[in-house]
Amino acid sequence: MKAEIINQPYSGEFEERIYDVESVWNSQSWTWIKFTDENGIEKVGQFRGFPKDVKVSKQKNEILVLTSDCAFRLDSLELNIIESEKQADYGNLEITPNGTFILSEYSDIYKLENSLSDMQIIKSPFEMDMVEFKRWNGNILEFECTEITNYERNEMMELNTTNWTIKIKKTTPQHRV
Repeated sequence: MKAEIINQPYSGEFEERIYDVESVWNSQSWTWIKFTDENGIEKVGQFRGFPKDVKVSKQKNEILVLTSDCAFRLDSLELNIIESEKQADYGNLEITPNGTFILSEYSDIYKLENSLSDMQIIKSPFEMDMVEFKRWNGNILEFECTEITNYERNEMMELNTTNWTIKIKKTTPQHRV
């Protein structure tokens, strides 16, 4: 299964389904995700909130859709909601090479194990803020952040998804010529 954020499609262009969570805090924004299965069949989901990200875990047969209003966890076979969380402040979404979803709020990084309501916080060597995922290097996710009590401290960090530890990335000093 593939999933991608698209612009609002023309009516009738795809088989469509609306995904919403009732709340007085809902925005008027919507996100459209096009799902394409292994046979090339395309369907579109309309999700409450401004688009943030979408990732597919082939290993778990799950999809995680992140909008400004909600996080939606779907099964990738029937595209049914497994669970949702409203007013989620997640800024980053990634998926490990083994299919585990990783999310971040402004100051914490979470591993999605069993449910959105029971995610595991990954401990950091210092209190982080403004976490921004950058790139994968094997099983290591590199990300940037600042220290909460010292906003002048900006660090490149590494999240090892084998042992679920975070450390400051060692940089090689530049030699002057």
